[in-house]
Amino acid sequence: GLDGTESLDILGVADINAPKSKLTVVINRNDKSSDKREVLCRIDTINELNYYSSGGILHYVLKQLLEPSPA
Repeated sequence: GLDGTESLDILGVADINAPKSKLTVVINRNDKSSDKREVLCRIDTINELNYYSSGGILHYVLKQLLEPSPA
């Protein structure tokens, strides 16, 4: 039922703390109506969650390189 004129709000993105979390998508239509749908976040592994939390894989790798190694 989407025609491309809708705007979407994804709720819960800032609170993702586990793989395969549930998020809510709010579909806002031009006639001011809206629908909510529960969706599955496709961050599927702990590694992907770490990459996302770091701002991307490049930031994650750089952070790992800059951290001192355990003694």
